[in-house]
Amino acid sequence: MVDFTALELREIMEKHNNIRNISVVANLRHGKSTLTNSLVASAGIGIKEEAVVVPITDTRADQAEPGISIRSTNFSLLYAMDDESVEAYNGKGDGNKYLINIIDSPGHVDFASEATAAIHITDGALVVIDCIEGICMQTETVLHQALSEMVRPILCLSKMDKLFPGHEVEGAKPEFTGEQVYQILSNIIQNANAILAANDAERLGDVQIYPENGTVAFSSCLHGWAFRLADFAEMYALKYKKADANEYMKFLWGDNFFDSATGKWTTKDNGSGTCIRGFVKFIYNPIKSIMDACMNDDKGELWKMCSRAGVSIKDDDKDLTGRALVKCVMQTWMPASTTLLKMMIFHLPSPLEAQKYRVENLYEGPLDDMYAEAIRNCDPDGPLMLYVSKMIPASDMGKFFAFGRVFSGRVAAGMKVRIMGRSYVPSIKNDLYPKSVEHTIIWTGNNQYDVEDIPCGSTVGLTGLDGYIIKSATLTNEKELDACPIRAMKFSVSPVMFVTVECKVSSDIPKLVEGLKRLANSDLVVLCSEEESGKYRVAAVGELHLEICLKDLQECLMDGAEVTVSSPVVSYRETVLGKTCNVEGKSLSTNNSLSIVARPLHKILVEAIDAGQLGPHTDRVVRSQILAKCGWDEDLADKIWSFGPDAVGPNMVVDMCKRVQNLELAKKFVVAGFELASKEGALAKEKMRGICFEIHNVAIHVNDDSRAKTAMVQTAIYESQLAAKPRLLEPVYIVAMEGPQSALHAIYGILEKKGGEVYQVFEREYTQQFHARAYISVNESFGLAKEIRAATAGQVYPQCVFGYWDSMASDPFQASSTAGQRVLDIRERKMLRRPSFQN
Repeated sequence: MVDFTALELREIMEKHNNIRNISVVANLRHGKSTLTNSLVASAGIGIKEEAVVVPITDTRADQAEPGISIRSTNFSLLYAMDDESVEAYNGKGDGNKYLINIIDSPGHVDFASEATAAIHITDGALVVIDCIEGICMQTETVLHQALSEMVRPILCLSKMDKLFPGHEVEGAKPEFTGEQVYQILSNIIQNANAILAANDAERLGDVQIYPENGTVAFSSCLHGWAFRLADFAEMYALKYKKADANEYMKFLWGDNFFDSATGKWTTKDNGSGTCIRGFVKFIYNPIKSIMDACMNDDKGELWKMCSRAGVSIKDDDKDLTGRALVKCVMQTWMPASTTLLKMMIFHLPSPLEAQKYRVENLYEGPLDDMYAEAIRNCDPDGPLMLYVSKMIPASDMGKFFAFGRVFSGRVAAGMKVRIMGRSYVPSIKNDLYPKSVEHTIIWTGNNQYDVEDIPCGSTVGLTGLDGYIIKSATLTNEKELDACPIRAMKFSVSPVMFVTVECKVSSDIPKLVEGLKRLANSDLVVLCSEEESGKYRVAAVGELHLEICLKDLQECLMDGAEVTVSSPVVSYRETVLGKTCNVEGKSLSTNNSLSIVARPLHKILVEAIDAGQLGPHTDRVVRSQILAKCGWDEDLADKIWSFGPDAVGPNMVVDMCKRVQNLELAKKFVVAGFELASKEGALAKEKMRGICFEIHNVAIHVNDDSRAKTAMVQTAIYESQLAAKPRLLEPVYIVAMEGPQSALHAIYGILEKKGGEVYQVFEREYTQQFHARAYISVNESFGLAKEIRAATAGQVYPQCVFGYWDSMASDPFQASSTAGQRVLDIRERKMLRRPSFQN
């Protein structure tokens, strides 16, 4: 273990070329956290100073119980490269010490928002893939997200020990040949590159990953060893004294075969039996030979091979046997930390390099203003531009750490900052607060270390901003009044199920309200709200997410107060299939009037809004280009009055008026009425989705009652929705499953019983493992994961991720239809009267 001081870390923060900000991402149970722990143990976590007083709950005891992580963990590590590595490194650097800021994020899809937050503030992603299971759904998701954020990926193929005799997959027990191992690994890399090639990331250049270029590592996270082709190329170049390591490395991957009978390389296997693929002969076989010697307790031969490989085993370890000996020898020969940290430094960008091309994805304002320029240059003397990606609860009740990344300038203890919240709009100046920072902190797992300030290029923890930041925010200097915010994160998941919560004792309601505030702030996607019935709603991504949120609420956030929790309920959306004629709205007591048309919003526009490509902050030129794809006149780019709900949702109000007086006043009340209506539609007070409301005429009088004008607009919107063939939308999950072929029969039976549909299934060659994908209504998914795990003896751990909103085919106007009954059920739960529109 390397000991270092917070002062040493702080000193390296001034050397931008010597910093790497990295998110470690993977599918569930692919070995990501085990790998991170190996890096932390070897690269140094032994800081010799006292931590700041406020402890955290980010690294949780309950993570180990289900065997999965549910929150990200942040580490700042010091790594000193050896002289040979420094000499081999062709990039820019200042000395041999590097600051590695790592964020280890969960692999379960219910907590995918944590991975999104990690990717948003890092420049590189170490993608970990189980070499047996291969690329899974969450792997695809994080690869897409990384490239959409202009974050460069590198690859670590984990659980390599399972490809060698004596370490095979339980239940399958395949005996792989060296050629089969190569094909398994090559297939994963090809699939990863196919995903990368499908994403538009031109500013990143070539994002393909190549073992022969050093961007792929092969590892056993559990046993703490890893290698790259470069490690073996250097060893053989040294051994043969003639070969250049870079040239030799090219022969160790791909269709390169060595014929030991002729001593020559060829690009085809000649079938002689002496012609063997380079990877198999020079990498797989030597590792297998050492493992075999360990497992067979043939220590005489083992020590000879270790000597030839330059591996020196301590006397105390020479009595080890079996897998313990394998682990010891492999860790000594090729330690995972050295391999992976070198790969990060060699092949991932520094903040100085990354921010030059990431600024377009990060900054919402003009790309030629002083703030964009400061971000682009990672300028420590420029204005402060800091993005808080998450709020982390402290063990002190009500206290939070703000955790994020400094993109320009520097943040210091005692500094007064402008906080631009998630709802901040520069023209309106809402959700904007001045506040002083109390502490600036370096984060190392469970401990934080107080420093005077932190410059741009690094991650940071802050205290003293409680109550002013909800989930995320942008921070600038107090006097930077014209700065625009850092772009908000777009999550791959959304809360589609909820429960209602109420106190058993009414006097505990203040504790519940405060607990819900803390829960909403500590989780990036959970939604907490009060219902008209006086109960409180907690909405989450899936069953596990909901379970964890409720556990946090009751055990950590309410000071022992007891609550009653309802059964989970699914959220729906409301849309329209047809277009209305002009619907006239009039105020009963005044002369205010409104003419409105409702119609479906084009699918392309809905998807663009969901993806964050179209919204209130979108540049006019970009907005016009997106609208043009749907046949809209480009002039309408300036006619969109609002998106909704919450000013960013997938519904629009568009101005189609001609020669209207007091149009700006009318716009104010139309937008207010639209916001209320889009949050609670006419069918069942569920949020609207995919509806465009065209305003064709509006008459608003200045002196009339404001509430009456807003209510008139809301009523007119409801009437136009009901006249446009309304439909309920129900959420549908994609269920991803991986496991042994023998488990498929049980899975099909369970899915069929719940109305699910398998739409994709294939077997991974040589591994006897299947990958399957299925659709299932969220309403029918409750208990699915537990049933499948029980039926397969825990061999299959299904993950359900939101797939799409599916229109219910039946007519909600018919009380006897499925959709009509669903409307009645929702309205009854919300204590609403029976709708007049139903027959």
